[in-house]
Amino acid sequence: MFVFNKDCVMEDLGSGVSRKILAHNGKMMQVEVHFADGAIGPMHNHPHEQLTYVLSGEFEFTIGDVTKIVKAGDTLYKEPNIMHGCTCLKAGILLDTFTPQREDFLKK
Repeated sequence: MFVFNKDCVMEDLGSGVSRKILAHNGKMMQVEVHFADGAIGPMHNHPHEQLTYVLSGEFEFTIGDVTKIVKAGDTLYKEPNIMHGCTCLKAGILLDTFTPQREDFLKK
């Protein structure tokens, strides 16, 4: 399967955050998440494993009880059900990979 970024719809989540759902099937999903300066990804958890690759920008991320600043090229792993969230320090884009796919993202 081929999924072209130009064909993916940008969804405005409000407060300076938007996302594009990229390739996915029942077992995994990739999502591009765009953040404006100062935008917040609120603390939350979910039953999915998640990898985040920082494509651009700078973020203060909290995973569990650990907080660190990450930049382009850094990768984060979030185990299922762990609390995590971020604040965008410099506008940027994250590439999230979930397994299994986020059914809640596909429901409109």
